[in-house]
Amino acid sequence: GPLFKVKDDPRVTRVGRFLRHTSLDELPQLFNVFAGDMSLVGPRPELPELVATYPAWRMQVLEATPGLTGLVQVAGRDELTDEEKARLDLFYAMNRSLEMDISILLRTFRAVIKYGGRV
Repeated sequence: GPLFKVKDDPRVTRVGRFLRHTSLDELPQLFNVFAGDMSLVGPRPELPELVATYPAWRMQVLEATPGLTGLVQVAGRDELTDEEKARLDLFYAMNRSLEMDISILLRTFRAVIKYGGRV
């Protein structure tokens, strides 16, 4: 079935909760951005096992480079259904632009400040 984060996961330590809460757990992915494997903005990368279950219409999202943040993260993230997330990722992949990327980055920074990293 779909993969998800468990709220109040007992395996996560206090330090881990702090890192997640402040989004500092995303910093190692900057190495992937510098290496050219990821972008700052784009659909979040998915596990190959999950991509293998994608319907044909969703495969177009793979044309966009995965990113640290994206339209899903600034449009509701955990409040969205899997279908809504998929459609937002597809919308981004088909309509990406510098203006959209700048807007998403600004909205991400605002959300990190406002919600303490829960983007």
